[in-house]
Amino acid sequence: MSIAVIGMGTMGAPMARNLLKAGHRVVVHNRTREREEPLVAEGASRAGSPAEAARAADVVLTCVSDTPDVERVLLDPDIGAIGGLRAGGLVIDCSSISPAATRDIAARFRGKGIGYVDAPVSGGSEGAVKGTLAIMCGGSEADFERAKPVLEVLGARITRIGDVGAGQIAKVANQVVIAGTFLALGEALTLAHRAGADPEKVVEAIGGGVAGSWILQNRSGNMLNDTYPLGFRTRLHRKDLGIALETARTFEVPAHVASLVATLEDGLIAQGYGDEDMSNLARCVRQGAGVPAGPMKG
Repeated sequence: MSIAVIGMGTMGAPMARNLLKAGHRVVVHNRTREREEPLVAEGASRAGSPAEAARAADVVLTCVSDTPDVERVLLDPDIGAIGGLRAGGLVIDCSSISPAATRDIAARFRGKGIGYVDAPVSGGSEGAVKGTLAIMCGGSEADFERAKPVLEVLGARITRIGDVGAGQIAKVANQVVIAGTFLALGEALTLAHRAGADPEKVVEAIGGGVAGSWILQNRSGNMLNDTYPLGFRTRLHRKDLGIALETARTFEVPAHVASLVATLEDGLIAQGYGDEDMSNLARCVRQGAGVPAGPMKG
């Protein structure tokens, strides 16, 4: 299959790499053009615009930062993929964006006889590299079946939630859950440390019980060491919480945890920590508890 991958960021580049390894013909495009070069060295071709990439493709896969970015690379009248992808093609958007905007974008492509699946992902940069992402899909059953051979290269759990936009709703729910989990873990480890328990032993103990989670196993080390490599950028999670809060307002659902974490992340971003992994929510708790910067020792 010929696949155009638009967006060579923390997630998009390893996704393109896995598609290459699976034997697909991959053409890449990124707004910062030098990010294309490692993929070209591994066998991908490159295109000067999303439209050019789409002309050579059966499928366009996008993984960019925000709703305006998706609208630009897909719908821009001068450079957008909609100007290059042929009728009968398919768009798979793995970005995390507004569900309402997703439905509008999909309608534009359907009007040209092009399928559309929103397929936001979860699993962090590790999952993108290993091809073990959880992928939440919205689209018709026919379009989902067409997308599956691509998505099965990228993820270990691929779920069709419903029609177009439903994948983005699932991603909203995911981001609310992880917001609370990251903050709660930061509170728990700081509490254990200040109360005199070895926080590393606490992680070992509670990991075998109900509190065990991917976040506990994969991000507690960041909090214990007070270092926050990517991961998932705090500023991007804050963007996702903005979408979650907007959706919650639309459907009149209280979102207390998401609101609190959004406020804390605003503070972290203002302090210059927006490009760290979002496990840096522990910074807020540590600062409030007077824990000095650096590793928490038992």
